[in-house]
Amino acid sequence: MSSLTPDGAFCYISRMSLMPEKSLSVSPQLAATLGLEEALLYQLLGEFRHFAPPGQEWLSVDASQLSAMVPFWQVADLRRILANLQDKGVIALGSGPFGSEPRLRVAFGGAPAQPAAPGPTPLRRPTRVLDTSWQPARDITAQLNQYGIPRDFVDHQIAGFVTYWSERGDPRHSWNAKFLKHVLRQWREDEVRTVKRNRETAMVSGWQPSPDAVDLLNRQAGINRNFIEDAIPEFILYWRERGDHRSTWNTDFVRHVKTQWARYTATLEHDSEPKAITRDWRPSEDLFEVLQLANIPRPFAEQQVPEFVLYWRDSGQIHNSWNTRFLQHVKRQWARRGAEGEMSHEKRQGSAETVRTRDRSLVEDLTDRSWAN
Repeated sequence: MSSLTPDGAFCYISRMSLMPEKSLSVSPQLAATLGLEEALLYQLLGEFRHFAPPGQEWLSVDASQLSAMVPFWQVADLRRILANLQDKGVIALGSGPFGSEPRLRVAFGGAPAQPAAPGPTPLRRPTRVLDTSWQPARDITAQLNQYGIPRDFVDHQIAGFVTYWSERGDPRHSWNAKFLKHVLRQWREDEVRTVKRNRETAMVSGWQPSPDAVDLLNRQAGINRNFIEDAIPEFILYWRERGDHRSTWNTDFVRHVKTQWARYTATLEHDSEPKAITRDWRPSEDLFEVLQLANIPRPFAEQQVPEFVLYWRDSGQIHNSWNTRFLQHVKRQWARRGAEGEMSHEKRQGSAETVRTRDRSLVEDLTDRSWAN
């Protein structure tokens, strides 16, 4: 039998534990809706509601007595099942995790679909629309604090929660239970964002792709290692100018190089016969598209053409693809432009080092990259 204590809490008389013939039954419809374990515990809690005074929202149940009623469940099992019931919105918990306190405080939220529980029907509280002056109950705030959620974070969620639900006008059995789930979800999302932000870094001038990224591009994607190395300075320059913070620089670099290589191999000429450069030589339009993928402006590339043509006409050399030669030349000049910008900045900051604005000659640049022949 059950009795009501002076503080409104319920307990089962100890002789109930001496009644092995007492059986536990579960409604099939309720089990199909909530799950077998959840339905059984929900019905047991419903028996306490049967003895509740009218209008009482929170029930206080002796934790040890509840454990005695279900000796086949451990404390961890009861915690899990109670958490499942709370996630389904049919109850709200006003105390810490089961077993951490002597009494379990529980309020019943929205009833599950078709809860055909045997015996006396549990009392149902009427639904109500959220008022704009609503505030969460103190025990809800205390429970959130037990989850390690700071009070200021909880307070920060109230205004948005009230505004959203009061404007929608949806009725609920327990706004405290709804708010509890809302804050827990926001806290988990905030933790994920914090971890992500902590992993993000800015692009730095000395950045290098990881060996795994280079191996992926070179060995698995079949991209020439020199092509990969040439892509690094332009990649650094572009992202340093943007100032973004990321945690996926290697992934972004792999995608960047693969895109350039696909366009490069699909559009650049690959003549079988080497030839000398002509006086009126011009880069192909496809080459400008490749440079655009590298974020190199077309006007900058156009400025390099006269000097490039003049050098190679004077040299008299022949090559299979002048577009390939020009592509590498423009990439190096663009990377040097970024490096000179950094050196000028260091000079303005009073650097004591003597900085050379040109470390390599034009001849060295133009004759580099024999692999492109």
